[in-house]
Amino acid sequence: MPKGYWVSVYRTISDPEKLAAYNKLARLAVEPEGGRTFVVGGRVVAYEAGIAERTVLVEFDSFKQAVATRESTAYQEALAALADGVERDFRIVEGID
Repeated sequence: MPKGYWVSVYRTISDPEKLAAYNKLARLAVEPEGGRTFVVGGRVVAYEAGIAERTVLVEFDSFKQAVATRESTAYQEALAALADGVERDFRIVEGID
């Protein structure tokens, strides 16, 4: 079964306090559902139209699990805390195996 991945690239962070609140709640929503965070920030070299801001990569055992976690009540609470504190590109992608 192919794994599922959350990929987030933050274009701007306008409210670091909202991001901090989101991070705490998101961790509580993601980890119990089996999400494993591999990248949070760190160094970025952006090419072409890439954005050299904060990047986050979270792996789940399946694409279905990744989508279900995004739609969960716990994660919706994290999103409410984040509100307009950032502008980001968030997507869920399916792995190849």
